[in-house]
Amino acid sequence: MEFEPDERILSFGEITEVVRVLAGLGVKKLRLTGGEPLVRKNLPQLVGMLSSIPGIEDIALTTNGIFLAKKAEELKRAGLTRVNISLDSLKADRFKMITRGGDIRKVLEGLAASERVGFHPIKINVVLMKSINDDEIGQFLQMTLDRPLQIRFIEYMPIGHEGADWKNKYLPLSAVLERCSQMGWQVEEAEGVYGNGPSQNYRIQGAKGTFGLIHPVSDHFCETCNRLRLTADGNIKPCLYWSDEYNVRKWIGNEEAIKKLFFKALGLKPQNHEMAKLLTRESMSRQPTSRRMSQIGG
Repeated sequence: MEFEPDERILSFGEITEVVRVLAGLGVKKLRLTGGEPLVRKNLPQLVGMLSSIPGIEDIALTTNGIFLAKKAEELKRAGLTRVNISLDSLKADRFKMITRGGDIRKVLEGLAASERVGFHPIKINVVLMKSINDDEIGQFLQMTLDRPLQIRFIEYMPIGHEGADWKNKYLPLSAVLERCSQMGWQVEEAEGVYGNGPSQNYRIQGAKGTFGLIHPVSDHFCETCNRLRLTADGNIKPCLYWSDEYNVRKWIGNEEAIKKLFFKALGLKPQNHEMAKLLTRESMSRQPTSRRMSQIGG
């Protein structure tokens, strides 16, 4: 991995100033993501700064969970309200392969610590990949039976990829409901978990937790997308997929300019992302992003 030099990354003060302006416009919910946000030094300090801004009611964290066990309690005290943990396999060797060396025991310890300190809801993000982890769908679903977790199955997305190799890993999420049927489970629609975003939510009858399906490729949810991303290097991205972005860093200290730039980005959110066209080799209407998910905050 090639990391950006420190001087190109927004400081805590710069992030807080941007959020303070947005809170004045009605923004109430924040998500810290990456890459891996827990590798940022003193992250609880940033959480505390953000949680003290009037109007901010909810701060979530998306994490790979490796450092979560050590920092969960401090993050909770600082004002973090909930977590999403990325976990694409429950098998140690497979998890190590997917994550290029990760230790699943640390992630499971982070999950246990999140339950212990009272983060709610706790979501587990599973990117389904054909012939890689699709044989674990049942195991992930079983986690919802006696624990109040939400397992969120996500379609594999072609973000920042060149060529068509990603198609070899793509798997429609109909496979999840098919697995429920094979296991003999009765499934019912569930009310949306707080902060569920684009997820279609279900519950196995009698289960304490739920599971969600997120179809960014086969059934895009662009019409209801209400998210803007502020990248670590100070750019606003209206859409995860397209290359459009607007630098806000140079306007920090000018509240009206920041407001205008965010309204501009919001007004330019596209009607759709056209990821599905990559499955059928149709031409795209604009230029997809060359940034990887870790550079965007996916």
